[in-house]
Amino acid sequence: MERERSLAASTPDDGNVRTVVERVFDEEYYRRHYEDPDTRVYDERVVARLGDFVCSYVRHLEIPVRRVLDLGCGFGFWKPVIQRHFPNAIYEGVEVSEYLCARFGWTQGSITSFKGLPADLVICQGVLQYLDAKEAARAIKTLEHLCQGALYLEVLTKRDWEENVSQARTDGNVYLRESKWYRDRLRKTFRNGGGGVFFHRDSEAVLYDLEQID
Repeated sequence: MERERSLAASTPDDGNVRTVVERVFDEEYYRRHYEDPDTRVYDERVVARLGDFVCSYVRHLEIPVRRVLDLGCGFGFWKPVIQRHFPNAIYEGVEVSEYLCARFGWTQGSITSFKGLPADLVICQGVLQYLDAKEAARAIKTLEHLCQGALYLEVLTKRDWEENVSQARTDGNVYLRESKWYRDRLRKTFRNGGGGVFFHRDSEAVLYDLEQID
């Protein structure tokens, strides 16, 4: 049973003070948020549609994808999408949860300290909001180190919680920050290509002027 953190509150640079209760990433957590059709936020079909967009965008920009790293891979919904679009690429799923690693055989590790091989495409979906400010900043440094091409990043923000998601289904026991907090830390290393897709500034991706979001 993996405990991600003890009872804590977000630090002032988050822009919000929000208490996050002790989080246990065990079988019950994943049953509620991944398997139960009445309470889950998304399923394989939703990820497949999203993955088709991300992979098609990356292919459109002619970024060669030989290795894919899925940080916080959950049930591995991205894996079949990657195999369909990039059949010769190596996919590695990384999870902090002992339960999921035992069930699916993922690599166990935390995004705040993982030191694997760099990848051409890195996926980080719904992870950073579970980390306090210090941990989230460390996680972004990890993404800078591990991503040498494209990054798909999805993070629940304060505005998303208030305006864009179902609060009945979405896990609100997280750190809700303003999007600016993330943008300020990402722009040093990544270009924002829209749709949650970022490109490392050292990559060969050519983005036209209006394709880049400041």
